[in-house]
Order: sequence, then structure tokens, then C-alpha cells
Amino acid sequence: MEQSSRPVVEIKGLSKSYMRGSQAVPVLQDITFDIMEGEFIALMGPSGSGKSTLLNLIAGLDKADSGSVIVGGVDITGLTETDLASWRASNVGFIFQFYNLIPVLTALENVVLPLLLTRLSKKERINHAVTALSVVGLGDRMDHYPSQLSGGQQQRVAIARAVVTDPAIIVADEPTGDLDRVSAGDVLNLMDRLNRESGKTIIMVTHDPRAAEKAHVLRHLEKGVLTDVSS
Repeated sequence: MEQSSRPVVEIKGLSKSYMRGSQAVPVLQDITFDIMEGEFIALMGPSGSGKSTLLNLIAGLDKADSGSVIVGGVDITGLTETDLASWRASNVGFIFQFYNLIPVLTALENVVLPLLLTRLSKKERINHAVTALSVVGLGDRMDHYPSQLSGGQQQRVAIARAVVTDPAIIVADEPTGDLDRVSAGDVLNLMDRLNRESGKTIIMVTHDPRAAEKAHVLRHLEKGVLTDVSS
């Protein structure tokens, strides 16, 4: 699917600090850039550069000190916590380094979880989850628990959970960081396919140059400042 020329994320003058005792420590400083619809972007930089903080601000998991984050035309920096939680459930799919699956739930039940916040019927929720697991190649593992799956399979369940609500953006924080090279390659190929064939906008934080190679655009952060862009 071709990348759109329309921005799905607009970041304007974004700054964020955290308090260390009585001292404010800047993490992001006046960040401004757009992410186009259908883009696969990698955020790279050394530890402490602000990559995960930026990802959390885009996903509505944290609040900026100043500036704005507009996703799909909605300025999420102005939303209340309640509205923000509702917005996240409908618009953002999350992929984490350590999967964040519920161990007492099957793969199918884990993927159904985000749909519990929707108005879909139970049958519709199950059908959506089955489809998502089939897309990631786990149609035959739906009744397995996380402990019965390999790391790569667990991450594919997490990807199915991320896409099951058909979100506007998928945010991935070190999605291959806990995987061996073969499993990491499988997960990256799946993410690449979701981007190319389904037009999913993916924003990924990674330290792994092999992972970054899948992205259309690399954005580098250094001490909270956007230093350069390559594509």
C-alpha cells in the first residue's frame, strides 16, 4: 500500500522534563516533526536520549510540559485522562519489548482484551481476534497460554493484540529486544508486511540497526534533541 502524503501525527514544539528532587531534568526539547499516514518510522539514539518518552507522548501514555501532539486531527495534549484512555483504546496499538501478555489467558483471550472496550458483541470480538491471530500466523495456537509459546510467538500474539482494533497508529518499544535473531527477523518481517500490505503506520523505538532497516524513515535523538532525519 502506498504511503499517504497526509500526516497522521503532527508534533509541534514538544518539550518534556522530569523532576529529580527539586531539579527539573529536560528529556525532550522543542521537538517538531510530522509522521505521514502509512509511514514506518524508527526512533534511534543512545539510552537516555528521550526515545521512549517521545513514543509515550505520541501514544498518550504521558503528558508534555509544552507543545502539542495531534493524531488523526485530535490534539491529544488537551484531553482529560478519561478521554485520553478512551482515545488510546480506539487509536493506538501497543507492542512492548516483554510482550505484556496476561499469563492466565490464552492467546485468543489476550487478543480479545482490547475489544472489551468496544461495542462489539462477544461473537464479533472473538471473530476479530481469530482473524488477527490468523494474520500473524498463529491460527493454530489460539488456545495456547503464553508459557506454551516461544518468545517470537508471544510477540506475534502481542502484534495481533495491537492490530485487532484497527488503530490509527502502532507504537513499538524495542519489539525485538528480547528475541533471538531468527525470531526477531520473523517479527520484523511481520511488521513490515502489516505496513506494506495493510498500510499500518508504525512508530518504533529500537537500538537494533537490523530493525531500523525495515523503516522508511530514521529519526535520531541526542539528549532530547532531534538531530537528523534519513530515509
